[in-house]
Amino acid sequence: MTSNKSLTIAIVAGEHSGDLLGAGLMRAIKSQSSVPVRFVGVGGPLMAEQGLASFFPMDDLAVMGIAEVLAHLPKLLRHRKNLVNYLVEQKPDVMIGIDAPDFNLTVERRLKQKGIATVHYVSPSVWAWRKGRIKGIKKSVDHMLCLLPFEKQFYDQHQLPATFVGHPLADQIPMQWPCKSAREELNIQLESPMLALLPGSRTGEIERMGPLFLTVAARLHQQHANLQFIAPMISDARAEQFREMHQQLAADLPLTITVGNSRETMAAADYLLLTSGTVALEAMLIKRPMVVAYRFSAVTYWLIKRLFHAPFFSLPNLLAGKKLVPELAQDEATEEALTEQLQALMQSSNESLISTFTDLHRQLKVNASDIAADATLSLINSKKSNQKA
Repeated sequence: MTSNKSLTIAIVAGEHSGDLLGAGLMRAIKSQSSVPVRFVGVGGPLMAEQGLASFFPMDDLAVMGIAEVLAHLPKLLRHRKNLVNYLVEQKPDVMIGIDAPDFNLTVERRLKQKGIATVHYVSPSVWAWRKGRIKGIKKSVDHMLCLLPFEKQFYDQHQLPATFVGHPLADQIPMQWPCKSAREELNIQLESPMLALLPGSRTGEIERMGPLFLTVAARLHQQHANLQFIAPMISDARAEQFREMHQQLAADLPLTITVGNSRETMAAADYLLLTSGTVALEAMLIKRPMVVAYRFSAVTYWLIKRLFHAPFFSLPNLLAGKKLVPELAQDEATEEALTEQLQALMQSSNESLISTFTDLHRQLKVNASDIAADATLSLINSKKSNQKA
């Protein structure tokens, strides 16, 4: 609990998944705080619902890949400079950077140098690549909020205060979500098996993954005439982008393209073909068999290949510490390979896979937003107590 007359909390999220985390954290902080809370920073529509007026559009930060970031670098640097100046003027009680480490850690470091407490929510994959970043992280962050249990162990080894909070998605998604009830929610009148295509939420991802996913779906349709296909898109713009690809590459494919309701759509499907990222964790929690694929730009992949040292890139496999789901990146992500992996899923009962997904869900279901809020407010109180002393 806090003892001020009010709190000002800076919070910066860089994409849709960060907006989800930020909204949950904001809600929990308001619930736990004994005083009014004002939020400043950058976020999306869900954080706006909780009271944040974004300093600039969150989508400006939703750039993934080294080469892609370089193309947007001038705008990103300008945004960062202006945001730091603005937040210094606001004098927040704490700065919370949600993911987007290449942007947020610099903002956090500059605010920490001004005496402002800093929290980073969602650990960078420092345990997987560029481990030397830990030195810079310690200069930027007073407290790390970790979504995954092995991340806290890493920070404990490096003497950086950290809290394992679990994952808010594990709290939000039910332990059981039957396909039939999900189809009823979406008013899908189908008894046929269904494959959901999730080629990404960014324009560049859909450009790279969309054609591949559509050609794989077309191959499967030739072999399974009763198989239906659905693709939930994050926005009307992304839906139109994918719709044009569908018409150009696989016009005969029985594909339904929707906007929103991606989780309900995954639950309504029997199998999933998706890009790597948070959506793979959502799929695991919804407990649907999946194949995970990703393609980067050539420059980004060249660099990642030399710097990335983790055994897996998809979250289900990282959490399990073994290969639970097929994951194919870059040159391995071919039409033939993806089709073969999906065929294997369709021919298996997948009972053992679903059981493991359920066990992992339980590990992550620990009321993440509440624990994160408690850790944040405790840091604020500790900082103020030290200042008084």
